[in-house]
Amino acid sequence: MASESFLPRINGVTNSVARVLEHVERTGHDAIVYAPGVDDGTSYAGSYVVGLPWVPMPGYREVCISTAGTRTFGNHFRDFRPDVIHLASPFVIGPPVIRAARQLDIPVVAVFQTDMAGFASQYGLSALQDMAWNRLRRIHDAADVTLVPSSATYRMLEEHGFSRLALWPRGVDVERFHPQHRSEVVRSSIGAEGRVLVGYVGRLAAEKEISQLSVFNGNPRVQVVIVGDGPERESLQALMPNAHFTGLLTGHELAEVVASLDIAVHTGRHETFCQSVQEAMASGVPVVAPASGGPLDLVQSSRTGWLYRPGDKQDLHERVMDLVGDSYKRTAMGQAARAAVEHRTWSHIGDVLFGHYEATRLARGLITG
Repeated sequence: MASESFLPRINGVTNSVARVLEHVERTGHDAIVYAPGVDDGTSYAGSYVVGLPWVPMPGYREVCISTAGTRTFGNHFRDFRPDVIHLASPFVIGPPVIRAARQLDIPVVAVFQTDMAGFASQYGLSALQDMAWNRLRRIHDAADVTLVPSSATYRMLEEHGFSRLALWPRGVDVERFHPQHRSEVVRSSIGAEGRVLVGYVGRLAAEKEISQLSVFNGNPRVQVVIVGDGPERESLQALMPNAHFTGLLTGHELAEVVASLDIAVHTGRHETFCQSVQEAMASGVPVVAPASGGPLDLVQSSRTGWLYRPGDKQDLHERVMDLVGDSYKRTAMGQAARAAVEHRTWSHIGDVLFGHYEATRLARGLITG
């Protein structure tokens, strides 16, 4: 597994790689992880972790950019002799990994997870949008198959000329994220006190469009809760002085806060899946999210929450306030949200992934059907 990101950095790519490695361990297979910005020689779920050489991204030092070349990956692959290479959200590491795989005739399953072109547009770098799409298309078209997390992402990639696509959604830990973790103590600590807790969970970065939540600033009926960290934290705190910022949370602490929310809101329109939406739903919390990208597959508007017009603060406000004023509707939607994702376990999703691995090897003639 070659990934642009892995632990200790917490993000959607890291989360899905970690869950896949846990499935590898459960099913008795072997894996090695290659990623920049990790401690070389450590392990996770029984899999060895190789730290790649890297440099920090200019202006965003938390992002590690691999400097490993084709020869580095080729040497590693010759030693391990993998049956398949899982390329997680490739942008920088994609070309050298694929070149090394070609030299050794190893099939590559690439996972599209980060909308780099959309992020370029969100950061005001529209001139780089076409360059990003061209690079991503070259990388993914060189892989044996590209797995996409949602139907909206599938359509987007088709429109941009990507080929050999297959759907692979994400699982959710339905035991860790569960309504039973709702806590009145936690609710009191993050500012409930008779108010409705409206929370965002995720990275605090410009492409997440969290500033839209400023529409609730000063609303006496709403307490905005921001869970996470990132480069936008200081500016968001200045913009929303009444919001409660928890910082980065993980494990049981995160699960408790998510389950203790009354409404979960995600504001970014460039999400290819949006795991935090699925975790809120598993926690029995109704979700308000933009009618764009991954949330289109997750949120059933008027049943498990509301979808609003992307970027429209007024529509966001109306959808959230509809739930703020109706506790019965919140409860009903939260229960429906939990029921909608209970079957999406990582064990099931891992089996689906392994099916894609086997299909790729079968197509290459490496195994017989």
